[in-house]
Amino acid sequence: MTGNKNFLGKHKATIIYSISLAFLLFLLKWLELRFIIFDYSFEIYVGLIAIIFTTLGIWLALKLSKPKVETVVVEKEVYVIRNENFILNTSLISQLELSKRELEILSLLAQGHTNQEIAAKLFISLSTVKTHNQNLFEKLDVKRRIQAVEKAKRLNLIP
Repeated sequence: MTGNKNFLGKHKATIIYSISLAFLLFLLKWLELRFIIFDYSFEIYVGLIAIIFTTLGIWLALKLSKPKVETVVVEKEVYVIRNENFILNTSLISQLELSKRELEILSLLAQGHTNQEIAAKLFISLSTVKTHNQNLFEKLDVKRRIQAVEKAKRLNLIP
C-alpha cells in the first residue's frame, strides 16, 4: 500500500497531465464529430434512409419470391383397355385411300415413336416420314399426332 502512495506522490503531475490530455482529446473528437454531423447532416440522413429502403427492398423481394403454394405431384395409374377382338376397318381404309406405308406409320405413331425412330425402323428418310404424316393428317382431318392416333383407334384403323 505504501508503494502505491509513493508512486502516486512521485508521478502526480504526470498522471494529472495525462488524464487532462485524454479528456481534452476526447472533447476535441466529440466536437469534431458534432461539427461533421451538423455540416453533413443532410447527407447522413439521406444515407441512412437509403440503407433503410435498401434493406426493406431486399427483405420484401425475398418474401415475395418464395412460392406460397407447394407443388404436389400426384402419380396415378392409367389402365389401358386392349381390344382383343380387333377388326380392321378395310372399307374405311379404301375410302380414305390410306396406303400400307401410311398404316405402318400410323401404328408406329400410336406406339409413341418419334419421326426419327419411325424412319429408322422402316428404313426411309425423315422427310418421307414427315410427308406421310402430313398425308395422314389431311386424310384423317386432324392437326396433331395425338388427334390422328385417337381418331384412327376410334375408326378401327389401328389396334
